[in-house]
Amino acid sequence: MAKAAEDLIYLDNNATTPVDPRVTAVVLRALQDGWGNPSSGHRAGRLARDLVEGARAQVAACLGATTDEVVFTSGGSESDNWAIRGVLPRTGGSHVVTTAVEHPAVLSTARALERDGRIRLTVVGVDRFGLVDRDEVVRALAPDTVLVSVMLANNEVGTLEPVAEIAAECRRRGVLVHTDAAQAVGKVPVDVGALGVDMLTVAGHKLYAPKGIGALFLRRGTALEPLVFGAGHERGMRAGTENVAGIAGLGAACEIVQHELAAEAPRLAALRDDLEARLIAGFPPLVHHGHPERRLPNTASVAFPGLDANALLEALADDVAASAGAACHTGAVHPSSVLTAMGVDASTAFATVRFSVGRFTTTAHVADAAARVLAAVRALSKA
Repeated sequence: MAKAAEDLIYLDNNATTPVDPRVTAVVLRALQDGWGNPSSGHRAGRLARDLVEGARAQVAACLGATTDEVVFTSGGSESDNWAIRGVLPRTGGSHVVTTAVEHPAVLSTARALERDGRIRLTVVGVDRFGLVDRDEVVRALAPDTVLVSVMLANNEVGTLEPVAEIAAECRRRGVLVHTDAAQAVGKVPVDVGALGVDMLTVAGHKLYAPKGIGALFLRRGTALEPLVFGAGHERGMRAGTENVAGIAGLGAACEIVQHELAAEAPRLAALRDDLEARLIAGFPPLVHHGHPERRLPNTASVAFPGLDANALLEALADDVAASAGAACHTGAVHPSSVLTAMGVDASTAFATVRFSVGRFTTTAHVADAAARVLAAVRALSKA
């Protein structure tokens, strides 16, 4: 059995966040009191329905949307799949534009549709900072383009993409725009009106809510084919009896974000900057990835040239949690597709670690983590 994580310095918040105790309390109350079927007309069903609709209002307020523009899903991957698959006409051949640094829930879905002959796909590249060029996206548009999907914030390097600028150009041409905002909500302000997007993905476990719950913002008037068919749940948009407790938790998490983000974002940025400064002071060859200014406040993607990131993380596994810039699949190690798209060479990608601070990270955590990381770097350098 794995060692308990109470004393783990958790710097992997982009992978998942711990559930905020305030959210846990809401989820537990919903499990106890909201066990009815929200579609039932009796008192137990009405209570469950009230919890669902209250949470819908909380999510909508966090996003600057109206309640009828929020549909609950099982998470970010479902929302991404639905946004891409749902806008396609029943006949194939339509054109979709996305970027080389998207989450697999977007990019793999688009490539699967391309293989099936349902779409013609254009994948736009990025610069060395992981930033997509708005003009390149615009140049990729064609008369049959039905959708552009560009993430709001990159999960690996933290770069913030010019979604509002892209959406404005697409709107002039009548092209729908989807953005995966799973990494953005809770870290930077997210307003669907300011962004001008037609669809936006929210993942609960990225903002201190439970796993298995998410939402899709669907701008009023945007036609979307259901991904899950069945009874008329979620106004006929998404079948399946609602996950009342998860939905209540997502609503609570979004309300916390709405009230606390203004103070939390600069705190996270200060922690990130402190961590980066400590690491580079102890290891001057450190390489930074991502945009120097247009980036999430909590994310530090750095490479330790000459070291293997997976070996470093293995040495730290019981003390410091972070993620590597290369993943092992079927016995082979592959560099991150995001770093590759940015032009990062394989050896640097293999040496890359992503640290992501969060709501429960303290200055003491950062100081302790940096010392432990640098000690492990020194030990591995001598090996």
